Amino acid sequence: MKFVISTQELNFLINKIQNVVPQKATIPILSNFLLEASKGTITLTATDLTVGVRCQTDATVLEEGATTLPAKRFAQLIRELTQPQVEISTNDQEITEIKANTSRFKLHGMKAVEFPSLPDMSGSTSFKMPQTSLKEMLFRTSFAISRDDNRYVLTGASMRVANRQAVFLGTDGKRLARAHTEINIDPTFLGNYIIPLKAIEEVSKNLHEEGDVTIYLMQDKIAFEVSHTTIITKLLAGDYPDVSRVIPEKTNMVVSLHREELTSLLRQVSLFTKDTNHSVRFTFNDGDLRLSANAMEIGEGKVSMPVNYHGPKIDIAFNPGFFLDILRHSKEETVTMGITDAFNPGVITDQQLAQGFAEKTSPLFVIMPMRLSDEE
Repeated sequence: MKFVISTQELNFLINKIQNVVPQKATIPILSNFLLEASKGTITLTATDLTVGVRCQTDATVLEEGATTLPAKRFAQLIRELTQPQVEISTNDQEITEIKANTSRFKLHGMKAVEFPSLPDMSGSTSFKMPQTSLKEMLFRTSFAISRDDNRYVLTGASMRVANRQAVFLGTDGKRLARAHTEINIDPTFLGNYIIPLKAIEEVSKNLHEEGDVTIYLMQDKIAFEVSHTTIITKLLAGDYPDVSRVIPEKTNMVVSLHREELTSLLRQVSLFTKDTNHSVRFTFNDGDLRLSANAMEIGEGKVSMPVNYHGPKIDIAFNPGFFLDILRHSKEETVTMGITDAFNPGVITDQQLAQGFAEKTSPLFVIMPMRLSDEE
């Protein structure tokens, strides 16, 4: 194998796939990139046996072939090169020579045939959607995915396809995010898919402002094809919980909140929460919202802002970090919040609602309340 490629282009390819390489590979070859040269195209592949990424770019191929190279060392070397072009060649002993002007480097690799092949997606159901739409869906929901491996099925985002609509859900049991979008698919098609967080992060990184992404669906895996990059992942096994029961359809109180002002005040008052109990009290009075927190060893914080609430006093407590996450993943100037009482979930959206929260509301965020402290 022998080819010449732009150093910048090769760096760009490596950056697309290097996060997939496992930190501690159970099989030595998983620590390597698969590098293939064929018909004027270079293909780089990485996999951890759950998520795989393959990307391509043009290059001057002088001799076709393939090898695998240690991912971390190869990536670091290419990143340090200052020459505009690099020549890469591999001999029969899987020794790869990297030439950049007068610089010469040799890396020992492993045979390409030992590298695990990515899953075959032939026979899958596929549809296209704008990259911007998928990026929006993932942005709105992936932050709520659980990072706790003890709740395995919640470490991925649920995508449910029905009635020509894709509904995305993320939850860790304490907060929930839901968003949906119309898709061009057979209206009779039904499917439920739990996509691992790692795959979602890789897909999000590769989505841009223009063009479509093609999504391939199979019973146990899903693939995303965008530009010259393909991301394939196994799906998480198990049943995603029925979250419809925790999404309030109606609330006793609906109030509009200025997003940036609430974000600023919540950051201020959260400095007065304990490390072991991140809880901020939300007190709604006539025309006013007061946020308060205190900890004996820290001190006390109280802030307030005007709101369009008119009714009896309502107290409810939320984790400020979770609430700030929701505000960060909202986009409009104001958010609409619904509350029933101190013991039921709060529901938030940045849609302008005439009344209540409907199934069609998208995006929709739900946050569980915390126990109210008697401290004031």
